[in-house]
Amino acid sequence: MTEKKRFAQVERTTNETQISIAINLDGGGKANIKTGVGFMDHMLDLFIKHGLFDGTIHANGDTYIDDHHTTEDLGIVLGQAIREALGDKKGIKRYGTAFVPMDDALAQVVVDCSNRPHLEYRVPALKEKVGTFDTELVHEFLWKFALEARMNVHVIVPYGHNTHHIIEAIFKALARAIDAAVKIDPRVKGVPSTKGLLT
Repeated sequence: MTEKKRFAQVERTTNETQISIAINLDGGGKANIKTGVGFMDHMLDLFIKHGLFDGTIHANGDTYIDDHHTTEDLGIVLGQAIREALGDKKGIKRYGTAFVPMDDALAQVVVDCSNRPHLEYRVPALKEKVGTFDTELVHEFLWKFALEARMNVHVIVPYGHNTHHIIEAIFKALARAIDAAVKIDPRVKGVPSTKGLLT
């Protein structure tokens, strides 16, 4: 663990949403989640706990319309918060990968804290909804997260039947891949790049 506290708090207010996220990358999995979107509460709780972060994620959005704006802005602000918490990225491993099974489903997520944002989303067709949640918003969240975190994020689901299980496996794998990528390795001097920077 680095001596420098890797913590950030980011707020975003628009006419559609008010989002506040505080995250500690060197936490223990303590989550305080209240977004107004029940399914995202569940997914973000899993994300914090499986990443062994500490996170407070609160949102108030126009969910009387639908969950789109809130889910999209959660991805934006979470990405910004993790990017800010990472700081200059000195000493991190940079790359992380995780495979997570969830009953019938298997998800793999691979990340690179490269400052070159990209989302590769190779997921089979999902059922349109889980409860009242539009499952197309999973891609929207991940795309905005990758963009604002400035991470290269590859999401691969080779198989799975139950849509809830597939999405849950994705969020758990994302958390564990990021946890692996942001770990401090004492052998790394400076940033792990021949360019000399990752910012």
